[in-house]
Amino acid sequence: MSVHDSKQLLAYTPMFHSRIFNETQNFRDRHFQPLRDDSTAAELGKDPYLDGNPQTDRPLFVQFCANDPDALLEAAQYVQPYCDAVDLNLGCPQGIARRGSYGAFLQEDWGLIHTLIHKLHIELDVPVTAKIRLLESKEKTLDYAKMILSAGASIITVHGRQRDQKGHKTGLADWSVLRFLRDHLPSETVLFANGNILQRDDIQTCLDATGFDAVMSAEGNLYDPTIFASPPVSSKEDREYWYGRNGKGGYRMDAVFRRYMDIIYKYVLEKPPPAREPLALPADPQDLAVRSLDAFLEPDDDGQPPEKKRKKDREAGKPNSPNLLAMQPHLFHLLRPLVTKHTKVRDALAKCRAGDIQAFENVLKMVTVVVREGLLDYEADPAKYDETLPLDEKALKEAEICDESSLATVGRCRRPWWICQPYVRPLPKEALAKGSLTMSKQEKRKLEQEASLPKSEKAVSKSEREKMDENDGLAEREMPKQAMVAG
Repeated sequence: MSVHDSKQLLAYTPMFHSRIFNETQNFRDRHFQPLRDDSTAAELGKDPYLDGNPQTDRPLFVQFCANDPDALLEAAQYVQPYCDAVDLNLGCPQGIARRGSYGAFLQEDWGLIHTLIHKLHIELDVPVTAKIRLLESKEKTLDYAKMILSAGASIITVHGRQRDQKGHKTGLADWSVLRFLRDHLPSETVLFANGNILQRDDIQTCLDATGFDAVMSAEGNLYDPTIFASPPVSSKEDREYWYGRNGKGGYRMDAVFRRYMDIIYKYVLEKPPPAREPLALPADPQDLAVRSLDAFLEPDDDGQPPEKKRKKDREAGKPNSPNLLAMQPHLFHLLRPLVTKHTKVRDALAKCRAGDIQAFENVLKMVTVVVREGLLDYEADPAKYDETLPLDEKALKEAEICDESSLATVGRCRRPWWICQPYVRPLPKEALAKGSLTMSKQEKRKLEQEASLPKSEKAVSKSEREKMDENDGLAEREMPKQAMVAG
């Protein structure tokens, strides 16, 4: 990533539960470490800062979920010396948020939300921000956003989906509602857009369509950490970036994996990374032998203690660093297409334990081997990789004019399995057709009732949002089709 690109970024921490953050030191230590434990750091000439380091980890927003104003304030006061803002997550739609009464399941209690935000606004030395989801109509969402601003929020991040849009029901983020908010909120309001950001090109498309000031990417950034990076301006013989014969390209997984490991060495382990051979190109001499993946696999468990004892030993030696604890899930997201094809790499990654850097280095070597095999295979028969996109011209054309298909998005985003790429979820109707999503009895009854309506009544049966759209006094806006993606 260029210096210019990096200066346009800010990072959010994962969402922390404010009460648990306050009460459980082990939880804090495993998720947010602002300072070294070693009291001799200054004597050794080491920087005392870790997470939130003012030289390398800023700007940083720390995100909490909460339903208790005092607990939220206590947690926020702990982190405020090490961040640039504290964010209240009002968008989490998961079942655990429902059970715990936080995230998006607070959105009916506007009084509590106002208190949570206003208390931080009054008591903290850093700004407070909030992330929300859409309500049932765009006008109610506008009132919701105005209330949050009145409480003292400096920035609002708006996820363009409603609370029930998750998992197979994720569907499309509605940028038209974000545009409505931009047009009706004070012009000085700072707004971040979230949802439908799968590739770098989507960033500018979203900004143009919504008028927002910035975009947030969560899931998209996990699957493709290069989403904010520009393609290199160097020649097409770049060892980190791949170009296909159709002009599409992307960063290679072995290159991104290697950079990830280098960051761990430099900023977490604080030692130089090991010397490595240059990444392979198809044009490189073929006498560089490609080793079998079997050479990297761990031996069988013969003579080892029982699994229960080994698990206990692993837990006892588990590191506290949140950066090391996150490595395995991060890499499973990054390598998703690759490990689907190469199960030996998947199995090796599954056996990696937090803090076992040599095990992760071993997986990196395996990934380097299979990526080179993929590059050579592409050079030998590129048409085979075109066939991995079973989308004929007619299907793509229909998908471009129909918001109920993810085919066009798949066609736009799909790359060979060794290239970083987003995960495109099927839309709800597609998930229903495949059987991966089932409707509740209530949803089935509603569908049957709609099907029994006369055609004339169906035409006038509109959602609350559609009715508001007709009466908002704004000219109709066509959302860019490339913006209609599932992510």
